[in-house]
Amino acid sequence: ETFETLIRLAENYTSTLFCNAYRNMAAEATTHVQEFFTDVGLFIFGTDVSTEEFVNRFFDTLFPVVYNHVINPGLTDISLEYAECLRMARRDIRPFGNVPKKAIGQMGRSLLPSRTFLQALNLGIEVINTTDHLHFSKDCSRALLRMQYCPHCQGLTLSKPCMGYCLNVIRGCLANMAEVDLHWRGYIQSMEELSSAMSGTYDIEHVLLNFHSLVNEALLQARNNGPELSEQVNKVCGPPIRKPTQSPGCSFDEDKDNQGLKILSRDSETLTSRRKEFIGHLRLYRAFYGGLADQLCGNELAAADGLPCWNGEDVVRSYTHRVVGSGIKAQSANPEVKVKGSDPVISQIIDKLKHVIQV
Repeated sequence: ETFETLIRLAENYTSTLFCNAYRNMAAEATTHVQEFFTDVGLFIFGTDVSTEEFVNRFFDTLFPVVYNHVINPGLTDISLEYAECLRMARRDIRPFGNVPKKAIGQMGRSLLPSRTFLQALNLGIEVINTTDHLHFSKDCSRALLRMQYCPHCQGLTLSKPCMGYCLNVIRGCLANMAEVDLHWRGYIQSMEELSSAMSGTYDIEHVLLNFHSLVNEALLQARNNGPELSEQVNKVCGPPIRKPTQSPGCSFDEDKDNQGLKILSRDSETLTSRRKEFIGHLRLYRAFYGGLADQLCGNELAAADGLPCWNGEDVVRSYTHRVVGSGIKAQSANPEVKVKGSDPVISQIIDKLKHVIQV
């Protein structure tokens, strides 16, 4: 939502520029501005569009409008065929100087990290949702039943499982989950690095909210080089062919826009700070998957050290079996739970994490 809001604000800024400074061509230009920011949104939210292509398309479609109203204004508008010739010739004639190239650089370098960030966020949600709904094996279910409820059959309702016993059972049940640990840590580290890289000159807020300044620079350049551009256009497209229609003036609702600016300027300042705050929270859960068994046993399930505890058969002073580590490999020596290799659902999630870290 914050990204959508930011795109809408940047679009409003750019449309307002035309309404305030280039009113006679505002209606036509605003359509191209809308198309451009639709493309920005599509790119950020994962559609396969090229930033270079849509920036070029914006300046291509803007050139006939600028020619018609700024470089060679007339009482009527240029014909559609003539406008098409101008659109095709824009890259050779270069009416906007270096501005399109600058815009391509800025858009590419600011939009791609944001797109990747959103992809990574969606994957994080998928990892959490998937691991939240795992099905446990029969062996794990039996071990949990024995640990939690078998003492009740002997009337031992108050005795808790021994710490080592609890760890063996829970580490056995969560062996597949522990395999996510290494990749989850890598994922969070990558998110931190990406978030840092999104600051500075190529911060998406800075680039999008200043796009209108780039457009203004482009228009001033075209206006200043008007006579030379007219000559070049005549060579490529011939003298202007006009048709008897008149462009409408500005139809942009500025009151609505200014309301938007108030809401959005308060919100858009927070994109960077909200991102940093979010990454700060995420960092606290780096070891979540690796330490889950220890957390469960330590916080609620197992008896405190030194207290009599349930070992699966009886209440004893201490658990004497070997306590295994986390992860699938360690489970071959688990005396309480048999683990039969990796879970395909978890393997798939790990592959996705590896992929997003690479991206």
